[in-house]
Amino acid sequence: MIFSSPTWQTLSAICIAGSLLVGCNSSEESGDGSDSGSGKKQFLSVGTAPPGGAFFVVGGAIAEVLGTHAEGGNWVVTAEATMGTQENIRRLAGDELDLAMANAAISYFASRGGRDWETPQPIQSVVTLAPNVAFFITPKDSGVKTMADLKGKRVVIGPPGAGFEHFVEPILEAHGVKLADLTPLYGTQPAAVDMLSDGSAAAAFLGGAIPTASITQACASGDILFVPFEEEARQKLIDEYAFFHPALVKAGTYRGQDVDYPCLNVGSMHLITSAAKDEETVYQLTKALYENREEVVAKHPAGKAINPKNAARPVGTDFHPGAIRFYKEIGIWSE
Repeated sequence: MIFSSPTWQTLSAICIAGSLLVGCNSSEESGDGSDSGSGKKQFLSVGTAPPGGAFFVVGGAIAEVLGTHAEGGNWVVTAEATMGTQENIRRLAGDELDLAMANAAISYFASRGGRDWETPQPIQSVVTLAPNVAFFITPKDSGVKTMADLKGKRVVIGPPGAGFEHFVEPILEAHGVKLADLTPLYGTQPAAVDMLSDGSAAAAFLGGAIPTASITQACASGDILFVPFEEEARQKLIDEYAFFHPALVKAGTYRGQDVDYPCLNVGSMHLITSAAKDEETVYQLTKALYENREEVVAKHPAGKAINPKNAARPVGTDFHPGAIRFYKEIGIWSE
């Protein structure tokens, strides 16, 4: 992520301005239909995540691109900052959002009613996006050199309610550490960087698409160590959990990072919707996003993942029939 990406305020201003302009004619344009293309204006919301991570900027970029290209539908799209995947899933199920960014690991459990989810949540995938490459970072003078050194330390593990425990706990446990062995702190990625800077946290679990703004900021403001994965533990996680995949942060990605850093994709980001969302609307949204994907790339490198090889890649959550229809139409769907 780069800091020149549009801020939440900028994206909101663009979307609000667009809404106002369209709203002037909405009473004349509205029809009796309720689906995309019926003539009735649809106001759609995209749940993102707190500022500082990739979900926030990528979700905002998707909302802006969809809002700009409404040729196949009749919609106004706005991005909404949320606390992340868990809130997004619950709000989709409650019909409070139309689309949302999500981590595939959390979606996997939510769609099945596993782990902390008492019942299966009615969510489906729209498009698979970039890997979510996340790991622990620490100031070099913190005394933390390994995962085991996190024991007894104050560690930021993610925003409250975001569900990072779905992948943080398995990572810790593979290295012989339990979440109860440390003092977990909860905060947004910018807050985590501040806590590292002022010494109120010894380490933080940060990530997203590469590069991630919060990690760039942390590395720019101090000497940072990427806490290494034990290779045996990393491979065990890849073998045991369907949502973990190997990842590599190449040397030079961040200031002071002089060597390649083997880590994990802890669950690809993907765009999800409610299973109840009508097929035509999801078809048109998927089409608009895919056909204008270069505009997402211009706002964040994660947009490159909207490509023929990756967009319809399974991540453990069923795809929505509207998305499947479009992917079959362009010949990239595999049963």
